[in-house]
Amino acid sequence: MLRIGYYYMIDFICFKILTSDIRNLYINLQSEIKTYMKRFIIGSIIILSVFNACASYILIPMDKTQRNHLKAYGIAYWALTKEIDVSWLLNYRGGSFMCNYTSSVEDECLIRNVSFQIIADVQATAISSEIAQSDVNMNEIKLTKAPKIAVYSPKNKLPWDDAVTLVLTYAEIPYDVIYDEEVLSGILPTYDWLHLHHEDFTGQYGKFWANYRNADWYINDVRENETTARKLGFTKVSQLKLAVAKKIRDFVAGGGYMFAMCSAPDSFDVALAADGVDICDIPFDGDPIDPQAQNKLNFNNTFAFQNFKISTNPYEYEISTIDINPTSHLMNVNNDFFTLFEFSAKWDPVPTMLCQNHYQVIRGFMGQSTAFNRDNIKPNIIIMGESKAFNDVRYLHGEYGKGTFTFFGGHDPEDYQHFVGDPPTDLNLYPNSEGYRLILNNVLFPAAKKEKQKT
Repeated sequence: MLRIGYYYMIDFICFKILTSDIRNLYINLQSEIKTYMKRFIIGSIIILSVFNACASYILIPMDKTQRNHLKAYGIAYWALTKEIDVSWLLNYRGGSFMCNYTSSVEDECLIRNVSFQIIADVQATAISSEIAQSDVNMNEIKLTKAPKIAVYSPKNKLPWDDAVTLVLTYAEIPYDVIYDEEVLSGILPTYDWLHLHHEDFTGQYGKFWANYRNADWYINDVRENETTARKLGFTKVSQLKLAVAKKIRDFVAGGGYMFAMCSAPDSFDVALAADGVDICDIPFDGDPIDPQAQNKLNFNNTFAFQNFKISTNPYEYEISTIDINPTSHLMNVNNDFFTLFEFSAKWDPVPTMLCQNHYQVIRGFMGQSTAFNRDNIKPNIIIMGESKAFNDVRYLHGEYGKGTFTFFGGHDPEDYQHFVGDPPTDLNLYPNSEGYRLILNNVLFPAAKKEKQKT
C-alpha cells in the first residue's frame, strides 16, 4: 500500500511539473503570437503606406471596359479646371486619360460612375514607355488648360435640341450660350472653342418655310431675327447672319477652334461664298433671288467646300448640294455606318485625337445636313470619317488661318432620324455612345498644345 501511495505521489508531482511547463509554454506562445501580430500589423501599415505612396496615378480607361465614356471626358475637363494636368493616351485602350493621383479626382470618378484604376508610379512609367516606342501607333498628349466654351444658339425656344449642349450638360462640362448680338459685340476672342449646330447663316431660316410657315415657332423665329437685324442696323436677316459668319471666320483665323454639326457646316460655307450676293427668294427676304447668284459664288471664301450648287427653290428642304440626298440612306437604314480613319498618332496627333474611340465603325445618323458630298470638299481638307457604301463624308477637319475647324454631319448620334418637335435624347441611356464621343474629342482638343501637322 505504501508503495502504491508513493507511486501516486510521484505521478502527481510529475503531472504538476508538466502542467506548469505547458502553462508556461502556452503563456510564452501567447506572448510570441502577440509580438508577431504587432509586427504583422506594423508591417502591413508600412506596406500599405508604401503602396499608397507608389499608387500615384489615376488611369481612366476608354476602351470597352469603361462604364461611362461620356462622363469620363467630364472628369478630364474637371481635372484641368483644378490645374491638374491630364495625359491623353492616344490609341492606348481607346484613348485613355491619366493624371497624378489625388483623392478629389478619385472621388469625382466614384460620384460620376466613371471606371478608373489607381496605378503605381512604375506602372505609369511602363505605360508611357510603351506608348513612346517608335513602332507603336500611340502618343501621349499633355492637356494643360480647360478650354472656355461658347455655344452659338438662339435665346428663343425652338422645337429641336442640340446634341452638343446635351452631351456637354451630361458630361458636366460648363459652357456659355451666345448669339448674334454677343458675336457682333466682339466677345468671341474671349473663348477657346465655339460650337455651331442647327443654324442657317444664309438667312433662309433653315428652309423650313415650305412645311412650317404657319407654325407659331417659325413665325416667332422670323419675327425675332428681323427685330435683331433692324436693331443692329441691317435691312435683312441674311445680312445679319453674314456679318455673324464673318466674325466667326475671323475668330477661327485668329486661332480659335470651331466645331459645327447639322445645318451649320453647309450654311456657313454657303453664306461666306455668297458674300454680296442675294441668294434668298421672296419668302425669306421679300425680294427675288439674284438670277446670276450661282455664277457669283466665291469659293475662295469658304472653309471646306467648293464647286457646290445652291438650292434656289424655296420649297426644297436643302441649302446646297454639299449635303447628300438622304433618300438612299432612308432606303438602307440598317447599312448606314461610317468608318473612322486611322492616323499616325506620332506624326498626325490632331486627327488622331479627334478620332479617339472604342469603335472604328460608327452608326450613321441623319440631320439637315446628313453627310457631305465628296465632290464638293476642298483637296486640303482632312477626311476623318467616311461611308464607303454611300460614297460620302461624315466627319472632316481643316485649318483656317491660325485656327482649326471640324465639321460633323447629322443632328443627333443616338437618334437616327430626328424630327422637329422630337424630345431630346436621354444620354443616361447612352453613356458609351461612340458618336457622342467624337463630339467630346473636339471639346478637349483645344486643351492640348497645338502641334503642326506633319503629313
